[in-house]
Amino acid sequence: MMGMSSTEWSRYMHERLGVPIEPEEISAEIAARIEARYRERVPLLPGALAAVRSLAGRWPLGLASSANRPVIDLVLDLTGMASRFRATVSSEEVARGKPAPDVYLEAARRLDTEPKLCAAIEDSTNGILAARRAGMRVVAVPRPDFPPSAEAKAAAVAVISSLAELDAALDELAA
Repeated sequence: MMGMSSTEWSRYMHERLGVPIEPEEISAEIAARIEARYRERVPLLPGALAAVRSLAGRWPLGLASSANRPVIDLVLDLTGMASRFRATVSSEEVARGKPAPDVYLEAARRLDTEPKLCAAIEDSTNGILAARRAGMRVVAVPRPDFPPSAEAKAAAVAVISSLAELDAALDELAA
């Protein structure tokens, strides 16, 4: 279910897995549990705050996420990153979740730019494929605990081992 929108995964849990409550209730309950955990500790990738600060000083930033809107807003508020993003999109706000390109296409639209002029930073198979299908250049930052597929890595224009390498990778793309 990774990458599916909350609408998609909650419907899947109800219809295919037999969870006996309505999809909207499933989504709301999961989001509430995630919010409670994130209020204790936000699980950011190492170097995420520094990377966002650095990138926001150079380019307009958009966020294209599979997370529910309230979770996105909470994380941005708790980390102080809300003002760094010109546009944020939840996959629940578009027709299809990742690996479909919808969330990335909407982020580019909200940034008032062409997707081919955007670079996407992604760590998951579905995220990498979604951004690539949107026509964006993708920098993959694989997570060791859940690495992207070989197909997804091949779709990226760069694969880096940590966010500390991000500025250099983007400088190379911009050259």
